Amino acid sequence: MAHASCTVAGEVTGQTGPGLMVLLGVAPADTAQTARALAAKIAKLRIFNDDAGKMNRSVLDTGGGILSISQFTLYADTRAGNRPSFVGAAPPAQARELYGEFNAALRELGLTVGEGRFGEHMVIDLSNDGPVTITLDLS
Repeated sequence: MAHASCTVAGEVTGQTGPGLMVLLGVAPADTAQTARALAAKIAKLRIFNDDAGKMNRSVLDTGGGILSISQFTLYADTRAGNRPSFVGAAPPAQARELYGEFNAALRELGLTVGEGRFGEHMVIDLSNDGPVTITLDLS
């Protein structure tokens, strides 16, 4: 990703240059340990090209940043009817706590982290250079 930003009510709440934009969904079974494990996996995931053009470098290796966005809609269940159900997403209090835990873990690993604003209407601007989109589920 070349750059990404999050704006809420006209205010930029988070942004990053080259690096990753992470859409984080939290499930009821997730814990602080899950959040920290996912942060470590994302920080070390070798998805950036090396000098030979092979995906062999992590966001830590490249010195990139992360824009982290809480996204309960990743748990949309659309199997029945035409209106998605979000019962698979964690309750807001749990999701807010684990979103904070996840972002703190990324920072502890040495990454610069921009954030969205939990529970707010966010406008996301993304310049996706690649693109590479990967779903991670550690369960």
